[in-house]
Amino acid sequence: MNMRPHLSLGLLAAALTLALSAQVQAQQHDHAAHAPPAPAQQKPPVPVEETPKADDSETDHSQMDHSTMDHGTAAKAPTDPREPIPAVTDADRAAAFPSLKPHAMEHAPAFNSLVMINRLEGWDADHGTGQAWEGSAWFGTDLNRLWLRSEGEREGSRTESSELEVLYGRSVSPWWDVVVGVKQDFRPADSRTWAAFGVQGLAPYKFEMSATAYVGESGQVMATVEAEYELLLTNRLILQPLVEASFSSKDVPEYGEGTGLNKVEAGLRLRYEINRRFAPYVGVVHERLFGDTADYRRGEGGDTRDTRFVAGVRFWF
Repeated sequence: MNMRPHLSLGLLAAALTLALSAQVQAQQHDHAAHAPPAPAQQKPPVPVEETPKADDSETDHSQMDHSTMDHGTAAKAPTDPREPIPAVTDADRAAAFPSLKPHAMEHAPAFNSLVMINRLEGWDADHGTGQAWEGSAWFGTDLNRLWLRSEGEREGSRTESSELEVLYGRSVSPWWDVVVGVKQDFRPADSRTWAAFGVQGLAPYKFEMSATAYVGESGQVMATVEAEYELLLTNRLILQPLVEASFSSKDVPEYGEGTGLNKVEAGLRLRYEINRRFAPYVGVVHERLFGDTADYRRGEGGDTRDTRFVAGVRFWF
């Protein structure tokens, strides 16, 4: 029996085993050379005793007194009064809500007055010099007033027109009054008396408006409409445009009045308020006659149109 092959295999296996063992030991030595040094041994930390966390699900908040809890703020003041509040009685209610007499809370009427000379002016034109005035005054309370209105015109040394109105005014809104009364014409020609009624006040956008109808003794009806506006260029320099138109229901040749639109006057005045009560001004005025009124003026040799520069003062007290 040949034992040589078995011996050869055993030797080969032993050699492989020795080679693998040597390689493993070499790798372990290499890793140990590159490994960082072991840290110094530290004392283990002292364990802190943990406070057991309360379970909110098992806490009854309704039984907790929050006024005694320390929230890190000052304690609240007590809400209960030191002395008990007595219950409200019927006598207390009667004293708080007494029965009022009619008009017991109405304020006493205050009597006031105002005199306004809106225009007092003169001019020097080609056909001569002239003067004109227009003013009003009222006396009374906020609701009831006595109104006086007057205007007129002179040319040369002759009064061309002059009138005076005495009216009762009643406030119908914060901005409007209804007026009724009489008007007396002193010029031109013979004097005439009219029954007057109309409205006056402040329209939207601060236009001062006045519309008055007049009924004469012979059934003659006339009407006057006036509108003016104040444009503040500065606190003291004010531009005041004004337009006035008059109408008549029938012809009255002796007074030079025709049917329909009689006259339109437009003016533009620039005033400077030295103080709120006194203001000189300069301006320009244009006047034009229409219809039969213009024909009557032509028959007298007069002009149907007139433009003049004026200067005057405006004051009130």
